[in-house]
Amino acid sequence: MMQASPASKAEVIQKYQRAQGDTGSPEVQVALLTHRINSLTQHFEKNRKDHHSRRGLLMMVNRRRSLLDYLARKDPGRYDTVVSQLGLRR
Repeated sequence: MMQASPASKAEVIQKYQRAQGDTGSPEVQVALLTHRINSLTQHFEKNRKDHHSRRGLLMMVNRRRSLLDYLARKDPGRYDTVVSQLGLRR
């Protein structure tokens, strides 16, 4: 349940990749982390006391923030595009 299925992961990669076969660009990494964060958020609605997984969630949120900061520094246009596509706060 917490792990993204290969089909959904491939779909996210397909949507956000910059070129064919791209799996490592910041856009793809942020999109995959967002997908996992959203699924974990649903998990916590049912399992409020799962503090071990909550730590993992916080680490993912921090990793996504770092990638977004990097993207904002290197290419603000790509940053704006990713944030608006994923519906994240700035």
